[in-house]
Amino acid sequence: MNLTHLRVLEAVARHGSVTEAAKELHYSQPSVSHHLRRLEAATGARLVQRVVRGIRLTPEGELLARRAREIIGRVDAASVELATQVGLRAGRVRVAGFQTVLSTIVPKAAAELSASYPGIELILTDVHAVEALRMLRAGHVDIALVFRHSDTPDEAEGLRLTHLLDDPLYLISQKPDQRLEDHRDSAWVGGCERCRAAMVDACERAGFTPRISYFSDDMVVVQSLVAAGMGVATLPGLALEAHRTPGIHATEITGNTRQIFAATYGEPPDPPATTALINILKTIA
Repeated sequence: MNLTHLRVLEAVARHGSVTEAAKELHYSQPSVSHHLRRLEAATGARLVQRVVRGIRLTPEGELLARRAREIIGRVDAASVELATQVGLRAGRVRVAGFQTVLSTIVPKAAAELSASYPGIELILTDVHAVEALRMLRAGHVDIALVFRHSDTPDEAEGLRLTHLLDDPLYLISQKPDQRLEDHRDSAWVGGCERCRAAMVDACERAGFTPRISYFSDDMVVVQSLVAAGMGVATLPGLALEAHRTPGIHATEITGNTRQIFAATYGEPPDPPATTALINILKTIA
C-alpha cells in the first residue's frame, strides 16, 4: 500500500467513477483500475464493486478512503511545511472559518499578509466552526477560526488555541435600550443549534425560553427580519461590524461574550506562513 494507491482510491471515492478519477489524476482508466487491484491485493480486502452505472466502494473501501483522505491531507501539509522552512519568500496557508470572522478581521489580515509576504498564498474556506475543526484535524487546512462560549466542551487532544478577541452578544430589536425580558412573548430569529445556543442561554437566564419562529444563520436575513418587525434576535458584535441593516437597534447583553480563537493542530512549531498569519490576526483583532 503506497500513497499513489491511496490517492487513486480517494479520487474514485469522491467521483464515484474510474473515468472521472482518471481525468483528475491524469491517468488512463486501465492505470486507475490497476492501482485499485494492487491496493486490494495489499490490503486483502475487496474495496470496490462494479454496478450498473459505474463503481461504488464496499464498506471496507469507504473506511480506507476516509483514512486516505486524512493521510493525503497530512502529507500535502507536510510538503508545504518543509517548503516554507527556508523562509517566508514562498508558501501557503489554508484557513477555514465562519462567516462573521471571514468578513471582518480576516480581509484586513489578508491584506497585511499580502503586503508583508507577497510570496505566501492564502486560501480561505467559509464553513461552520465544527466543520473547520474537522478540516483542521484531517489536514485540509492549517488554521481553523472558531468561537467558544464559557460552557463549550474542551476541544480534542492535539488542538492548540490562540486567543484573538472577545466578541460580545447584542439584542437586536426595533427600539433602543431594550432588555431580553421585554421580549418574553416576542417571536425570535435563531440560527443553527450551535449558533443559537448563546441566545437561548441568555433568555433562560432572564427567566424565559424564546419562541423561535424563524431560522437563519445569515446575518443579513436576521437583521432584515427584525427591521421588518417580524421578531427580535441576538447577534455577536462581529456580525454587526460586517453588516448593519437600517432600522435596527443593538443593545449589548452583559455577561454574554464568546471568545474567538485561531486553532492549529499537532506539535509546535507551526509552519512559518501559519505563524505569520496568526501573528497578524492577533495584531488586527
